[in-house]
Amino acid sequence: MAKIKPQALLQQSKKKKGPRNISVSTVVLYGVLVVLLVFFVLASYRHVTERVQTKDGLPIRKNLGAYGGSKKSDFPRYAIFNTSKGMISVELYKDGVPDVVNEFIDACQMGQLKGMQFHRVIKNFVIQGGDFDNEITEEWTSKGKHYDQLDTSVKHEAFMICTSKGKRDKEGFELFITTAPIPDLNKKLHVFGRVIKGEDVVQEIEEVDTDEHFRPKSWIGITDVTLERKI
Repeated sequence: MAKIKPQALLQQSKKKKGPRNISVSTVVLYGVLVVLLVFFVLASYRHVTERVQTKDGLPIRKNLGAYGGSKKSDFPRYAIFNTSKGMISVELYKDGVPDVVNEFIDACQMGQLKGMQFHRVIKNFVIQGGDFDNEITEEWTSKGKHYDQLDTSVKHEAFMICTSKGKRDKEGFELFITTAPIPDLNKKLHVFGRVIKGEDVVQEIEEVDTDEHFRPKSWIGITDVTLERKI
């Protein structure tokens, strides 16, 4: 049997232990696979946390927290109220009061505004729907102020869409449509939109017959609401 010289054995050992050459294409391939895997995991997580359900034909987004993760173009920027007197189109101030707009959108999607009654209608002041126990309008009217005496420089102009700043019931949403500037309510209301079409409908609602407590004598309110990205 032939003997292998020690020097030859050392060379063979070095060849066996030496690192294998990895081509550039292999490195790139593995890099692409890692990126795809990370993308797939993130996409799956987003799908689970932002799963969309529907109710009355409107999407209900859950676990979004002010629509986090959605594109700005995905936000509904308009609401269309179908009232017993006609259509009212509203532009939402998403950039100004995002939390309030999100709360309003959630209320619409859960059907809270569908069938909402306007239970107080005060001429040259406000139309109110939602919370029957809210005394904001009673408090203001008890002061005996009139439209002609109001400061028109404030942001609470006519045809603004507002809601109470106070703690609201989770089962309902308060809605105010101003029909005149109302500076006295700056500390109590959030303005989150304005009427851009249907001012004549608002004025027609304002003219309905009411009792001494400003409650309409016949039912008047929102029969349905639609959210739109553009109109």
